[in-house]
Amino acid sequence: MKVSMTINGRSVDADVEPRTLLVHFIRNDVGLTGTNVGCDTTNCGACTILMDGESVKSCTVLAVQADGASITTIEGLAEPDGPMHPMQEAFRENHALQCGYCTPGMVMAAVSLLQENPSPTEAEVREGLEGNLCRCTGYHNIVKAVLAAASAPGGPK
Repeated sequence: MKVSMTINGRSVDADVEPRTLLVHFIRNDVGLTGTNVGCDTTNCGACTILMDGESVKSCTVLAVQADGASITTIEGLAEPDGPMHPMQEAFRENHALQCGYCTPGMVMAAVSLLQENPSPTEAEVREGLEGNLCRCTGYHNIVKAVLAAASAPGGPK
């Protein structure tokens, strides 16, 4: 089937098998490997992207369902040669990662969370990220990073 979508501001047209998952399309066909495959069952959130501005686990969306959509992956948060997105910078500054496998999905979920709630409490951050699993950290620094990004000068983007 023919699909057409915008990924990180770039128009993408392709022929895909109807059963192709969006995460596999992004990684294998488009070549953006920052979106990770963790479970293929929507449990871990490593594949979280923004689809039309909403946080979506791309392992549960078919590429054909994203036809016409605007997709943002971790690679699309910042300009290629520009500074990191404020959320990426907050994760770096607050040591909110260890192995890094969950980080792209966690960052994307956190960006979506702050778009919906620009001034969350710690409890709201924990609840907002509960669909994204990290097997390395105790989430403390991840929560600190999200709260730091929320209170950064100019607010979250």
